[in-house]
Amino acid sequence: MGRGMRAGKKPSMGGGGGSMQKQIQQVQQMQRQMEAIQAELEQKEISATAGGGAVSVTVNGKKELTAVEIKPEVVDPDDVEMLQDLIMAAANEALRQMEELSQSEMSKVTGGLNIPGL
Repeated sequence: MGRGMRAGKKPSMGGGGGSMQKQIQQVQQMQRQMEAIQAELEQKEISATAGGGAVSVTVNGKKELTAVEIKPEVVDPDDVEMLQDLIMAAANEALRQMEELSQSEMSKVTGGLNIPGL
């Protein structure tokens, strides 16, 4: 037996099981809240434009493209590269905005904790 220990006495684990149970419950509650927010985010859509509105792209909370709109006047068979760049710019902006919204909503639950995978 270690110094200062008596037979039949268990060593203290620092705070008892009650606080550990409380922490587990808090984590489980946070997890449920995060799942609810994720479900809400999956229903949201964000649109972004490029080229002064010539190209518009919409993404959902699953970070999937749901719509691409291209104004006919921007379609130039001699400059396909510009159209590709506009689509890419609009898509990247919409995805960036959705990621920002997602992080903002999740931080309300996590209190700014940096939890990988969110």
